[in-house]
Amino acid sequence: MLSTTLTTPPTPPRAADDLAAMLIDARQRSLALMRDILDARELGPRLAIVNPPLWELGHLGFFHDYFALRGLYALPDYQLADADRLFDSSSIAHDDRWALPLPSRETTLDYLARVEQAMLERLPVGEASAAQSYVYQLTTLHEDMHGEAFLYTRQTLGDPPPALGEPTLDQRPGEVAAGPLPGDVAIPGGRHLLGSDDSLPFRFDNEKPPMTVEVAPFQIARAPVTNAEFAAFVADDGYERHELWSEAGWKWREQQQLEAPIYWRRGATGDLEERHFDLWLPLAPHQPVAHVSWHEAEAWCQWAGRRLPTEAEWEVAASREPTDEGTSLAPGKRRYPWGEAPPDARRANLDAWRLGRVDVAALAEGDSAFGCRQMLGNVWEWTASTFGPFPGFSPDLYRDYSAPWFPEGRRVQRGGAWATRSRLIHNGYRNFFMPDRNDTLAGFRTCAC
Repeated sequence: MLSTTLTTPPTPPRAADDLAAMLIDARQRSLALMRDILDARELGPRLAIVNPPLWELGHLGFFHDYFALRGLYALPDYQLADADRLFDSSSIAHDDRWALPLPSRETTLDYLARVEQAMLERLPVGEASAAQSYVYQLTTLHEDMHGEAFLYTRQTLGDPPPALGEPTLDQRPGEVAAGPLPGDVAIPGGRHLLGSDDSLPFRFDNEKPPMTVEVAPFQIARAPVTNAEFAAFVADDGYERHELWSEAGWKWREQQQLEAPIYWRRGATGDLEERHFDLWLPLAPHQPVAHVSWHEAEAWCQWAGRRLPTEAEWEVAASREPTDEGTSLAPGKRRYPWGEAPPDARRANLDAWRLGRVDVAALAEGDSAFGCRQMLGNVWEWTASTFGPFPGFSPDLYRDYSAPWFPEGRRVQRGGAWATRSRLIHNGYRNFFMPDRNDTLAGFRTCAC
């Protein structure tokens, strides 16, 4: 069961109108992503990496209900009978979610609408309280995470791309033909405060307290590994060469019987193709490789004589600036690679408006101070680091967000993908998956050994 004690971390108060707009926007996106799926299948196939669509929709309403209406406002459990027994992900095993006596779609959608309306009605005019600011951001960003999962679930199941309206720019996948971006940048070593401090409007428990680490000088690629670069590994029998893989990675590859990334194939002409939702398209050579596991990223690095960055190295490359002479790190760190201005479509491929990846040389306005491109957006980037707590960690209000997963051996991903919401991502945000997951929107960037 979720925590019943509401003790919110110190959080800067936000304008109530901003919280309301975020909540409404997240719900509109969720319904746009799910509406046609619910028409096709309310429960869907029973897979270890997906949830039943109707259950997942109800879970969104329950999360807002539990933490905001009940936890923040102490409202009685009147929104939906048995909501805890049906939609609490902390107490309902994944495999059991298909056998629950779920309410109808109409009842579930009505539950979501009533919870949303009750939350909106309780926001004040002007500035919200610190507790409201924390809880409304927590529940909205949680819904944003599920929105990204809805998108890669559609990819997993071969569904058509969702109808999300017009893109923010006249650019869709493949229309930013910017080409490759080869080469490394040199990053001076120094002391770095890893994680997120209280200057952010919201931070998750695994980002804090920030800890000081010493980072040695290193060289990191300006861009993530591209499809063309990964295809060279495939062509060199990379999936057949045991010596390139760890024992765990080789065992996983044999179980999966993969000879290339999961959504690649040879077309009728012999050229490589990649499935994008329900369509097979020519492999875009200069887009970052995606839907690869940590095991595949590690094997590619072994083949190429490279390595994955630690998450501290990744964060230094994304957030720090060099001194004038370029031999050390200047004090302070940026919230985003380009500075403090919030993400927009000129700097980062986020928010799913492009519905796919762009070439790695695109969006130069989003470069970090050291010249690394697309460190936010396009694809999540695997790091060498195992997901664990920073010293002094304590779980926040949603106690099951991080702590249960520390012992599992998950690997840290950084940077966000094209489907990640821009209000969620920043240089300190930590994502985490098991090393065998290749359904997520993850690629990788490498360092010189």
